[in-house]
Amino acid sequence: MPVPVLISRGWPLLALAGLVSLAPDAHAQRVSARDKVKVDALQQRMTAAEKRYSDALLLVANADPKGSNEADAALEDMEDVISECVKQKGCQMSNMLATYKRLLKRDADAAASDEVADEGGDRLEADPDHVGPLTADVPEAARAAALLNDKRHAFDNMVEYNPAVQAGIRRWLTDMRPALLTSYENYQNLRAVMWPEWEKRGLPEALLFGIMAKESNGRVHASSRAGAAGLMQFMPATGRRFGLGPDGTGFDTRFDARSAAEASASYLNERLRELNNNVEMSVAAYNGGEGRAARVFKQSGGQSFWTDSVYNQFPGETKDYVPMVIAAAWIFLHPQQYGVEFPKISAQPATLRLAKSTTIYELTICLGSHGTRDGYMRVLRNLNPRYEADGWIPAGTLINATTRIAGLYQRNCVSGPRADLARTLITADLNAAIKRPTAASYTGSVAVGGVVPLADPDAASNVSTAPVAPVATPRPAPKAKPAKTYKVGKGDTLGRIAAKFQCEVPALARANGLKAPGYNLRPGQVLKLQGCDK
Repeated sequence: MPVPVLISRGWPLLALAGLVSLAPDAHAQRVSARDKVKVDALQQRMTAAEKRYSDALLLVANADPKGSNEADAALEDMEDVISECVKQKGCQMSNMLATYKRLLKRDADAAASDEVADEGGDRLEADPDHVGPLTADVPEAARAAALLNDKRHAFDNMVEYNPAVQAGIRRWLTDMRPALLTSYENYQNLRAVMWPEWEKRGLPEALLFGIMAKESNGRVHASSRAGAAGLMQFMPATGRRFGLGPDGTGFDTRFDARSAAEASASYLNERLRELNNNVEMSVAAYNGGEGRAARVFKQSGGQSFWTDSVYNQFPGETKDYVPMVIAAAWIFLHPQQYGVEFPKISAQPATLRLAKSTTIYELTICLGSHGTRDGYMRVLRNLNPRYEADGWIPAGTLINATTRIAGLYQRNCVSGPRADLARTLITADLNAAIKRPTAASYTGSVAVGGVVPLADPDAASNVSTAPVAPVATPRPAPKAKPAKTYKVGKGDTLGRIAAKFQCEVPALARANGLKAPGYNLRPGQVLKLQGCDK
């Protein structure tokens, strides 16, 4: 963590004491109405400078290079106010210095807590300085600062940082770097609904990110051939144990981000209690089965996952899974150490009422990609998992979004050229591109046996007078033979008749006015064998 700006800049304490000693004399003087106005203005300037300094610290925590300069400028504002307070009748220096001292104490406490945390901590105990659950009015910079700092040292001491984890970090930083950045961006847009479920159950955010990155890359609709589904890849049976599955409307709540976060936190806490708070063994259980993990843990007397006799009892997939989850979590907490610049995402939650019917595909087109690398389709899909990307959503529907998406929607999707373009593209019919020329447009070529376009009449004067081969006259198309018929016998079905005469059932049904799905026939009925080969 950077050295707190106020401490690194710091006023000499003797100077502060000297200024305080001047306060009683200034306050003892009689205060006029004009002086009172000036004193109030100074107090407002001090309050504004304090807010400016606090905002700058958030930039510093978010590794923004503008943060340090902003903090210095805010402190200079405070110093100017204090200097003017010394000269101003009725200005109570103790009130002005209280702001400065408050900031100084906060920075000193932050530095001290970092030093204590570096010495170690208990597994899964709550961080006393943790940031509470997100709300819609928390600034993005504050969320980013909390993301980078929350439970950092606690998690560092929960797991082993060993060569297997280092190999996992190497993979995430090389060929899997795009997947890591995509996972982070997807998580940021879901964080407001997922992280509170883990936080209130005392679990570290880094582990949530690590599991989600490895399981699904943050894609809500991810599913596996084995039947696992959703962000956290719950199998059907395990999902049912923790309240996930079909909800009666045709939707599987394994695809709901909040429900999946709640269920995964409850599942992991259950494993941690069973496995003596061993994170690696609990993560192994998440992937390789809780029964296997419990049996191995008990047989080994509670030894580490990395002990060979324990490690070798897990399948290869789990041996890969555990260090990869921890590696993703580690990078999540220490991005600067590894040269990782996670994208800055504006993900303040919002809802959006649709002004007209639309699809997620159409919204993706009209919203554009301002502020994001890949556009907003994945965000909309993740925040609204009940809707298919190409399914029409009725006007007036309230969907989940972010404040940025809501702003872009009003600007680009309600009306105007972008909205019109999106509707044109989303309703474009591929078949309309296929040209079907009329018979009069082309004629046969005797020379090559193909077709050539008719001559341009405006180019007649350029036509050579040399003799040309006669053009073959097209033969008239043969008249269609009347369709054969068949009298329905006892026990006949439309399917059997179609198979016998090599017909397509739908075509045969249409030719005879038969309705699906029954295709009811009666003995003696005469069918037209339209389109049949026999």
